[in-house]
Amino acid sequence: MTFLSDKLRLLFLLFLILPIAACFPNKKLTVGATAQLLEDVTKSTCRQSDLRVVREGMPAYLMLMDGMNEAWPNNQRLLLAAAQSYSSYASAFIEDDDKDYARILYGRAKRYALKSLELRGVKRPVDSSFDDFQQALNKLKKADVPYLFWSAACWGSWIGLNLASMEARAELPRVEMMMKKTLELDETFYYGGPHLFMGIWYASRPKIAGGNLEIAREHFLKAIELGEDKFLMTKIYYARYYAMKKFDRELFTSLLNDVLKTRIDIDPDLTLMNSVAHRKAEEMLKDAEGYF
Repeated sequence: MTFLSDKLRLLFLLFLILPIAACFPNKKLTVGATAQLLEDVTKSTCRQSDLRVVREGMPAYLMLMDGMNEAWPNNQRLLLAAAQSYSSYASAFIEDDDKDYARILYGRAKRYALKSLELRGVKRPVDSSFDDFQQALNKLKKADVPYLFWSAACWGSWIGLNLASMEARAELPRVEMMMKKTLELDETFYYGGPHLFMGIWYASRPKIAGGNLEIAREHFLKAIELGEDKFLMTKIYYARYYAMKKFDRELFTSLLNDVLKTRIDIDPDLTLMNSVAHRKAEEMLKDAEGYF
């Protein structure tokens, strides 16, 4: 906890001096050095179990990411890191309590992610023709998977909170195309993340719009298999989007109890997200009567 706090203070200091450093010819060196520190902080944060420390420290970190992307606007790794950070913060700490603010955070994540994807060769992802969009996706390789996956995930999360907008709903087919391409290139990415996404995708949509609970179940189970039961958020989403929709209380309870029985540090790099999963499992079990 002290290590993380010290690093966040250092990052905030760097954030303050970054605009000054950007005036000099070596600004990329300054940003590059800070980027290396960011990677260290990110790794440390992922191994944190104190959710309050992370929640209170993240806004300063996000401000730093904004400043770095301002200083170096076409750095693909920085854009992707910013997209992941905004999306993860919204998902882990904000969305359940403040959907309006989460909508703003996901919007920022979407912009960063799609800009990184454009730099990988997918031009005008939002408004190109579907044929041009599909052709661009067809040219992507396995090395492009992180950009493709996180762009689809951030975009999908943003759409999920903007379903009242016809314009936002019209973008859904592009997200589906992107995640299906991710599945084709690397279904194992981020602990089976593409399968988890598709599980939520099929479970959350009505049948008339292509929803299918049995296909959703297959994707959830595949995600659990590929994640080797280490990424506990998979079971949270399986319980929320499948078990609840099937009114299967036994499965719902079993999944959440499995989460609580599993150590949060079963994979050290997942300690933070698994801590979030434990918190959500406790809340969902407490509210079970209202669901069923």
